[in-house]
Amino acid sequence: MDLFTNHSLTPHHTFGLEVRTAFFVEIKTEEELRQALSQCTPPALLLGGGSNILFTRDWPGTVVHMQLKGREVISEKEGTVLIAAGAGENWHDLVLWTLDQNLGGIENLSLIPGSAGAAPIQNIGAYGVELTDVFDHLEAMDLQTGEIHTFDREACRFGYRDSIFKNELKGRYAIIRVFLRLQKDPVVNTGYGAIREVLVQKGIDQPTIRDVSEAVIGIRRSKLPDPAVLGNAGSFFKNPEVEAGQLKMLLTEFPNIVHYPLPGGRAKIPAGWLIEQAGWKGKRVGNTGCHAQQALVLVNYGGATGDEVWAHAQTVARSVKEKFGVELTAEVNIL
Repeated sequence: MDLFTNHSLTPHHTFGLEVRTAFFVEIKTEEELRQALSQCTPPALLLGGGSNILFTRDWPGTVVHMQLKGREVISEKEGTVLIAAGAGENWHDLVLWTLDQNLGGIENLSLIPGSAGAAPIQNIGAYGVELTDVFDHLEAMDLQTGEIHTFDREACRFGYRDSIFKNELKGRYAIIRVFLRLQKDPVVNTGYGAIREVLVQKGIDQPTIRDVSEAVIGIRRSKLPDPAVLGNAGSFFKNPEVEAGQLKMLLTEFPNIVHYPLPGGRAKIPAGWLIEQAGWKGKRVGNTGCHAQQALVLVNYGGATGDEVWAHAQTVARSVKEKFGVELTAEVNIL
């Protein structure tokens, strides 16, 4: 286990900002993690793929780069298979591996950047599927004691892009392994309109899970910038949810507002639509801005600082609030 000082974090997060950490260590085993946590200079930051982080400063303590690998089938029962993935596994590589095994359930989550360990923290989701739909349990290390604890779906308290690890247990555990229950005889989920459109264009009327995955990959690549080319952290804001009364008022003033019904008359409104209507889509301000193909994605055009990106994000959120009366909440972790 090597310890580096004054280490660049630019290649370790998808915004590609010029930030550094006082100390950096890469761990590949549970024992290395225990050792790193017992010896590192605080504050310690656990970092996976760095796909959901905005650094607004250099990190003053130690960055612990989680690289625990491994993926395997654990057990089978009643048409399902339980698989396990190390926290350091690349998420998209894991999806491709499940396709090779003809195991269904996460094909709609193809090409989401980041690691398997970060997936339950965020309860990642896309195109009609969330991690919680296939989640069985996870193993996590208590950062104080080094003990391994198991969390089932209920214990994780999943919500929309949310979990207990972003709230009560934030900074208290390191996720080690994630266990997912997938289908041996997959039933594809093509309920999301864009997926259906792609499949129709390709003349596919009986899609496989690989067909769905390829459709999702195509959609994402057409709408979202490649972080290797243009720094970004994907969707910067959560899609806001509004109560029935607020929705009624919004529809009165904005009859064409895009919204998706939720229980109790509530609705979810795409944050990207709100940002676009507020005039920010494709607009560049200095070294940052909202992407031309997807207003929800804030980008680093080169040379941006975290403060610059965050200031722009706050300006965008204020303008949406002024126009629609709707609050935008950052999905990205601001450090």
